[in-house]
Amino acid sequence: MEKLGYDWIKSEAGRVDISSGYYCQTRDVFQARLEKMQNDLLADGRIKEDQVYIVSAIAGEIGNNSFDHNLGNWPDAPGVFFAYGFSDGKLKIVLADRGQGILKTLKSVKPELTDDARALDTAFNEKISGRAPENRGNGLKFVKANIKSAGLRLIFISGKAEAGLDEKMEIREAKEKLNGCLAILTV
Repeated sequence: MEKLGYDWIKSEAGRVDISSGYYCQTRDVFQARLEKMQNDLLADGRIKEDQVYIVSAIAGEIGNNSFDHNLGNWPDAPGVFFAYGFSDGKLKIVLADRGQGILKTLKSVKPELTDDARALDTAFNEKISGRAPENRGNGLKFVKANIKSAGLRLIFISGKAEAGLDEKMEIREAKEKLNGCLAILTV
């Protein structure tokens, strides 16, 4: 799934697989698949019920951000790639969008941001939103807090920066620049 998400976000414009069952072109399709994931996980029983709801909320926040912060600004394929499944006994959830990325989104309200690493740090640690003046900006802080408290792992890549979150957060240079965002949640 990780490779599928990575390949999807790296595809050349015009060659993006929009026929895939993992592609959610609109928010309502994403919400339906998110609800299906939650129901599948509850029925499966490998993950405790309370953790299923936390995982669903985290995936929902990340996926909804793709729609909220790229509305009218998609460079090519609107929507998100959303896949989930068990691998080596662990649940993996992969979300990817081909949007404008964290830096460009936040630069509109914080022009002093100069690079992707600072933008990721800001997104996960400050109350800020690319949708100012709306009173928003707690979403990725919610994600960070719940990753830590639930003992989860998140890799979040945007531009040339990669954030690794578990009991702490570490930001480093990504192996390759990604336009948009790629998130891999491990439970």
